[in-house]
Amino acid sequence: MDNMFCYQCQEASKGVGCTVKGVCGKTDEVSNLQDLLVFISKGVAVLNNIAKKNELTLSEADEYIYEALFMTITNANFDDQKILDKIKEGFEVRKSITQKLAALGVELPSDIHSSAIWYSDDVEELERKAILVGVKSEADEDIRSLKELVVYGLKGVAAYAEHAANLGFTNEDIFAFISKALAETTRTDIGMDELVPLVMETGKFGVDVMALLDKANTQSYGNPEITEVNIGVRNNPAILISGHDLKDMEELLQQTNGTGVDVYTHSEMLPANYYPKFKKYEHFVGNYGNAWWKQKEEIEAFNGPVLFTTNCIVPPTDSYKDRVYTTGSSGFPGVKHIADREDGKTKDFSEIIEHAKKCASPKQIEEGTIVGGFAHNQVIQLADKVVDAVKSGAIKKFFVMAGCDGRMKSRDYYTDFSQQLPDDTVILTAGCAKYRYNKLPLGDIGGIPRVLDAGQCNDSYSLAVIAMKLKEVFELNDINELPIVYNIAWYEQKAVIVLLALLYLGVKDIHLGPTLPAFLSPAVADFLVKEFGISMKGDVEADIEKFMA
Repeated sequence: MDNMFCYQCQEASKGVGCTVKGVCGKTDEVSNLQDLLVFISKGVAVLNNIAKKNELTLSEADEYIYEALFMTITNANFDDQKILDKIKEGFEVRKSITQKLAALGVELPSDIHSSAIWYSDDVEELERKAILVGVKSEADEDIRSLKELVVYGLKGVAAYAEHAANLGFTNEDIFAFISKALAETTRTDIGMDELVPLVMETGKFGVDVMALLDKANTQSYGNPEITEVNIGVRNNPAILISGHDLKDMEELLQQTNGTGVDVYTHSEMLPANYYPKFKKYEHFVGNYGNAWWKQKEEIEAFNGPVLFTTNCIVPPTDSYKDRVYTTGSSGFPGVKHIADREDGKTKDFSEIIEHAKKCASPKQIEEGTIVGGFAHNQVIQLADKVVDAVKSGAIKKFFVMAGCDGRMKSRDYYTDFSQQLPDDTVILTAGCAKYRYNKLPLGDIGGIPRVLDAGQCNDSYSLAVIAMKLKEVFELNDINELPIVYNIAWYEQKAVIVLLALLYLGVKDIHLGPTLPAFLSPAVADFLVKEFGISMKGDVEADIEKFMA
């Protein structure tokens, strides 16, 4: 029997799955406990789904589910104790739901799934159970593939729902679907005829949750603006903030204001530089470094402490581990964790601020600026200019190159692809995939930069809005008639929900890489190829010739 089995990310060992230790760095113990946490979350969902059918809305259950799922996303939480604590919290949430249902006179069905009733307070028994409830507990390869596709999509939905909730924006329909879909994956009688529509429905709620988060971000911080972002440094002590959570960004900026400590973004936090509300802080210097996978060398050079607000943690080396702080759903054993907000108060970042004051200023690793801020509101303001460029032939095609970056050598494809694209093409991007080309001298077309960065991975929604707007402007019947090619790089579960969202919107012929997901069985992969025209990346020159034809 394998020590573990995980194939949820693009780096799955040998393209099959990690069975000894995760390529991401997680141990078999952590991986198995994450499987148990998902199992317990399904149990909460089963009960929560019954509660919702009886018109009982339980915010603590909704919150527990999206927090638990978020903790299991690749590179988010490596701390076995925090995962154990969340499992035990799940037992308490289940107990609370059961009591409330009983008070309403609702009897639980006799065949209720074991995830809704199994319990143990013994750590060794929890660990034994964890090995039994993982991915391979579903024997049928194709059913397993579709169930996992739903679960991984839901992990992405959960991540975006949590970010929105942190800003005070929620949607009961989204919460209801998460519980319903998770409960459906516990069924032993469900077949492909029901799972395929459930996959597509997951994509629908992917669109909904990204729209909700877009509303939360823009109403809280203003619409992103075209911005030249500094990538050099100043001679002040500083904090590096990574991840995706803009509420954490806001509170860190507020608490560092006037302290003499500067703030820099890293990786997926780069788009925070585009929001008007953040620009008022003079100590918000710009962006430091590149995509998540380069963090070891870049954190080493930064000198000051780094705050991880979400996923994309690379296990730190001892040389800088004492400068790493986590918060929210992120975690790593042996590093400081900043507690969640309580009773409407802000998080307390005083410890990391005091730490920063004792550190040397960042070492400069590059200089200059990069341009971003091309979310849908900004691009639609440029619509006339864009349309004229298309009609005149100045822009022949748009290439949506959104998604994730990663450390595999095969990802050089995306850098080479962008460099070899004809000068009459424009790249639309979101997510950390942008770091493959956002610093290249690709020029502009009549003042329109050839790389238009919409923001974080969730801002792939902006790219969909832009596409729908262009479809309207050009009076087309089908989004696939637009001169847009989708060449998407994926890594983890938030990219999975972006892909499902695009499929739900009817986008076809998506080029996906650098490899197809290991969790797609041959039959499911064949279905996606035939139904949606999904294909894998090939040779750069051949792909460009095909796309430009």
